[in-house]
Amino acid sequence: MILSKRPDIDKFLNGPPKGVRAAVIWGKDRSGVRERADRLAKSVTERPDDPFNVALLTEVEIEKGDGRLEEELSALSLMGGRRLVRLKLTGERAGPEKVAAEALTAHADGTLNSDCFLIVEAGALEKTSALRKAAEKADGCASIPIYEDEQGDVTRLVREALAADKVALAPDALQVFVSRLPKERGVARQEVERLVLFIGPGSNVTLSLAELGGFLGVEPEASLADAAQDAFGGRAAPAQSALRRARAEGEGGPAAVRALSQHLQRLRKAQALQSKGTDAQMAAKQVGVFWKNEKEFLRQLRAWSPAVLDVLQPELFEADRACKQTGSPDGLIAERMALSIAARARRLGL
Repeated sequence: MILSKRPDIDKFLNGPPKGVRAAVIWGKDRSGVRERADRLAKSVTERPDDPFNVALLTEVEIEKGDGRLEEELSALSLMGGRRLVRLKLTGERAGPEKVAAEALTAHADGTLNSDCFLIVEAGALEKTSALRKAAEKADGCASIPIYEDEQGDVTRLVREALAADKVALAPDALQVFVSRLPKERGVARQEVERLVLFIGPGSNVTLSLAELGGFLGVEPEASLADAAQDAFGGRAAPAQSALRRARAEGEGGPAAVRALSQHLQRLRKAQALQSKGTDAQMAAKQVGVFWKNEKEFLRQLRAWSPAVLDVLQPELFEADRACKQTGSPDGLIAERMALSIAARARRLGL
C-alpha cells in the first residue's frame, strides 16, 4: 500500500496497524528518509538500538543473495519484545534492491517471522523499481515516499524544534530564517540546533528580526551576500575581502558567482515591481531585502538601470560556466567578476 498524505504517514509512523510487517521509506532527501525511519523504529520496538533484537544491514551484506536478509527476518527474539530488521540501500547497485524486493514480498505475506518488522531505507525509487513495486503491491507493507519539504513543513519543523528547547523566533524573524534554510531536512535541523545555541537553550527568549541578524551574519552565505552587495555598491576591496572570507569558510567560486547573480536578479525584480507602480521601498521588501541592507539596496536600485543589468547578465553566466570547469581557478574567477562589477558600479556613480 502507498502512504503519501502527511496525516496518514504520521499515523503510521506512530504505530503501524496490525498485519503490516514492513515499510519501505524512500526519497531524494536521505536525511528526511532516515528521520522517518528512526521514528518508526521507536514505535515498533522499545529498544531500537538493542543489538539482540535489532539487526542493521546494508546492501553490501545482502548483495550476494545468500539468504542473509531472510535469515534475519526469520529469527526469533532472544530477549522478548518485537524484533526489528533495518536495511539501508544506497541505490548504487541493482542486485541488492532485487534481493530486498523478494524478501519483502515473502515477509509481507507472513512467510517468515510474522512478529518481526522490516524497515527499508532507500533513495529515490523509479516507477520501474522492483522494490517499489513490491512495496506498493503488498498489503502487509507500506510504501512511504518522502518529498522535499514545502515551506509550511519547514516552518512547522523550526517552530516545534525551537519550542522543544523553550526558545522562539518572532514571526518576521521566523520567515527570514526559514527562507535561508537548505531543503535537506538533516542539514536544516543542524542549522536549527545552531540557532538554539545562539539564543540559549531553555532561556524562554523570543528572538527579534534585528537580533536574528547577529546569527545570520556568522554564516558563510552571509559573507557571500556581503560580497555581492559590496560589489554592486562599488566597494571593490570589501567585496574581495568578503569573498576570501567565504572561501575560508568553505564556499567556492560557483557559490560566489551565484550570490552575485542572485543580487542582480533581486535588483531586476525590484525594477519590474517599480514599473508596475510599486514604490522602491515596498519593492525592496517584496524581493526579500534584509531591513538593515535596505538603504544600500535602494541606492543601488537608483543607479543600476535595466539596460546595464541586461549587459551584465551574460557575463555572470559565462563566469559561472568557467567556475565549473575541471581544474579552473574558480575563486579567482569569482573575484575578478566581483571586481569588474564594482568598477562598473563606480562608473555609475556608486
